[in-house]
Amino acid sequence: MTIEPPAPGGPPRPLGPRDPGDAWVVAPTGERYWGRFGAAGLLAVDPDHGVLLQHRVSWSHFGDTWALPGGARHEGESACDAALREAAEEAGVPGGSIRPRFLSVLDLGYWSYATLVGDVVVPFEPTISDPESRELAWVPVPEVGSRPLHPGFAASWRGLRNSLDVRPALVVDTANVVGSVPNGWWRDRAGAASGLLARLSHLAVEGVAASELGLPEHTWFPEWVAVLEGQARAAEDAPHIEVMRAEASGDDAIVAQAGRLVAAGRSVTVVTSDRALRERVTDAGAAVRSPGWLLGLLGE
Repeated sequence: MTIEPPAPGGPPRPLGPRDPGDAWVVAPTGERYWGRFGAAGLLAVDPDHGVLLQHRVSWSHFGDTWALPGGARHEGESACDAALREAAEEAGVPGGSIRPRFLSVLDLGYWSYATLVGDVVVPFEPTISDPESRELAWVPVPEVGSRPLHPGFAASWRGLRNSLDVRPALVVDTANVVGSVPNGWWRDRAGAASGLLARLSHLAVEGVAASELGLPEHTWFPEWVAVLEGQARAAEDAPHIEVMRAEASGDDAIVAQAGRLVAAGRSVTVVTSDRALRERVTDAGAAVRSPGWLLGLLGE
């Protein structure tokens, strides 16, 4: 592998200094890939309009094809941050308008491309905000394959399309998880629950490896629902976590949440070791994982 400086056909950055990541990576077989630290793009999914595609200008690499807003990653930049930054630069995607759902990663060893698939939670109209776009359009999912696609996007589209119907959700039996560790939680049940919610919030941002959920692709960002009962209901909320405070039985609330999410088309996993509850949520259509599994994801 070698690194080459920008050449004609590389995306321009007319304003400000060029980032060190803006360079070609040359494979041992001679192919060139844009982005010294890899590249990333955003596949924004709007339930009413389809997916956001960029019609690339003719002078770009594989010009006059349709692909995703994206580009070279900066050094030390996460794939999610890079995809969202590039989408903002190239298509005017507003901050806070996208909820990440999963990452798909092509890793060649010497270069990688990460596709962030995200759901539009605040509707917006894309705007051409740099010279790399000839046109931006919301394209209905069934029509994507009929357009002249960038070869890299075309190769990944089938797998991405199949994963668009998958929406994982995790329902956490908070009392059961907290109670699985003998660390004195019973002296401050609300504090112990608050601590768990805060750690879950970090995990929600980092994502869960696809292999841990039995799903395809690389990393998923499930919906998280944490059910609190008893004294733990006084716990503090945490970003990215939906907190449900059970007025009566925590088990009944967990079964209700699992059933609600299954009915909404989610792939639901309930985290609990309670045998009776495991049977009830399984009957509701959910899978079950142990508190130890979740604590392992949290690095505990």
